[in-house]
Amino acid sequence: MAAPRRLPVDPIAEAKRQWIAHGWENAAAGMTAVTSIIRAQQLLFARIDTALRPFGLSFARYEMLRLLGFTREGRMPMASAIARLQVHPTSVTNTVDRLARDGLVSREPHPADGRAAMLVLTDTGRELVERATTALNTEVFEDPGLTDADTTELVRIIARFRKDAGDFTEPRPQPDPL
Repeated sequence: MAAPRRLPVDPIAEAKRQWIAHGWENAAAGMTAVTSIIRAQQLLFARIDTALRPFGLSFARYEMLRLLGFTREGRMPMASAIARLQVHPTSVTNTVDRLARDGLVSREPHPADGRAAMLVLTDTGRELVERATTALNTEVFEDPGLTDADTTELVRIIARFRKDAGDFTEPRPQPDPL
């Protein structure tokens, strides 16, 4: 795939200029921040998709496999996966259906709740997620395109934003500061 053509002007900076010109000065900085974050997400997802494509994984499928891979026994209740991934239950169900179809996870009855299901990482799923993680680490996470200092500051700012928005509370005990 050819590299995208670089634009001669930053469209977000131009949008900010237009916001100000149209009398929306009070919203211009916020619009710029929001659209900048969305564009950065698009750029990062493109890199992630490129890294995961050889493994036949979307980021959602990778996240589910990685989540299960982090557990002691490669299993967790479906409800716990939904809560940790912070996505709609239907999205998790669809992701699990595809992973099960491909033999990467299986569903088992919950040992204590007959209405619930346990998600179980298969040996094939474990091997695939380890290889995919190596690729993501090498191709995306080790060099996200920011300096170490900028990465640390960005994570701090976004964590504060997420916390203030009610995304999480301070865990006890607290992890080492970022």
